[in-house]
Amino acid sequence: MKTQTIKVDYLARVEGEGALYVKIKDKKVVDAKLKIFEPPRFFEAFLRERLFSEAPDITARICGICPIAYQMSAVHAMEDAFGVKVDGQLRALRRLIYCGEWIESHVLHVYMLHAPDFLGYDDAIQMAKDFPEAVQRGLKLKKIGNDIVNLVGGREIHPINVRVGGFYKVPAKRDLAPLTEKLKWARDAALETVRWTATLDFPDFEQNYEFVALRHPNEYPFNEGRLVSNEGLDIAVQEYENHFAEEHMQHSNALHSVHKGKGAYFVGPQARYSLNFDKLSPLAQEAARDAGLGPVCRNPFQSIIVRSVETLYACDEALRLIAQYETPEKPAVEVQPRAGIGHACTEAPRGILYHRYRLDEQGIILEAKIVPPTSQNQRTIENDLRQFVPSRLHLPQEKLVWQCEQAIRNYDPCISCATHFLKIHLEQE
Repeated sequence: MKTQTIKVDYLARVEGEGALYVKIKDKKVVDAKLKIFEPPRFFEAFLRERLFSEAPDITARICGICPIAYQMSAVHAMEDAFGVKVDGQLRALRRLIYCGEWIESHVLHVYMLHAPDFLGYDDAIQMAKDFPEAVQRGLKLKKIGNDIVNLVGGREIHPINVRVGGFYKVPAKRDLAPLTEKLKWARDAALETVRWTATLDFPDFEQNYEFVALRHPNEYPFNEGRLVSNEGLDIAVQEYENHFAEEHMQHSNALHSVHKGKGAYFVGPQARYSLNFDKLSPLAQEAARDAGLGPVCRNPFQSIIVRSVETLYACDEALRLIAQYETPEKPAVEVQPRAGIGHACTEAPRGILYHRYRLDEQGIILEAKIVPPTSQNQRTIENDLRQFVPSRLHLPQEKLVWQCEQAIRNYDPCISCATHFLKIHLEQE
């Protein structure tokens, strides 16, 4: 009987602090845990007794990488509670600012966090010595995503211009014009990114996942749609908690989310792509096919290609939105608070982000619930490790640990903010 334990005390190149623990006995994985030990930050408690209008700015602080996702889920939930509908150019601006966030977040992951795994580097700084053009392309692409968020949101980090009903201030058509040339370059660079990531070496590791994502009848989803899966789920966002539940796990400060009666499920770019391929722009569809992808992608290591395809789509969509933009007469629609419960789900770069708020007649938040993408993917990540490790036990210890970390980074887990150090301990009996 031989027992082997793989421990990574601090995962590098993920956004936040987490650890990996895998126990192998007689060539079988008997335990696999993604440990999130970063202390809880109690944002749901902070929101109680705050005015509805404060929610977008408070929730934006949950994540420095994807604040727009938190703001959009917050405003849509409030609007659901108050019976408010935002459409026209204000709705288009929301899609535009989401494009900016997808670009900057996806590009950060592709070039800085994930590509070093495939190319054998400890970090992007080391990778830049041999691939300077690629890293420079990534940095410039990310900056253009930030420029969109800055222009529409008021600043790059934790934007301040988003409000329930719309925005505090809207850009004039001329304000958006300088973005056009930048985005044309970005679209070409994103296409090159798809081609570049397609040349990487991917382990043969296709799994049968339940993908869950928003689906909209007319567009690739950002803010709106029904929640669907490849196993028959098709529900309104308001029904989310009837079908999904959070469970506390002793080894993690992040709750594990499960599909009731089914178990683990998979959210994020691969889920969106596999459930909405037909809604991508023709350019993005063609690029995906040329990169060797079909309409469904079940290999999580190929998520780096899928994120690149979504980056290309976001550049394409941003150009379309800017070309059709006309300055709205008012920056926001009127909002009248009332007692009620509001639900929303939007597509953060890493997957569906669910918010629910219960409010009183003055619009004071009585209760808040927020379910981020990473907590929804945690169980799937652990399942991947259970399936991935056994056939690779012959590898040298260092390489096996490296590939386990890479399997986690496939999901771009966003715990809070990036760590830059790594401690590994491996026990064998």
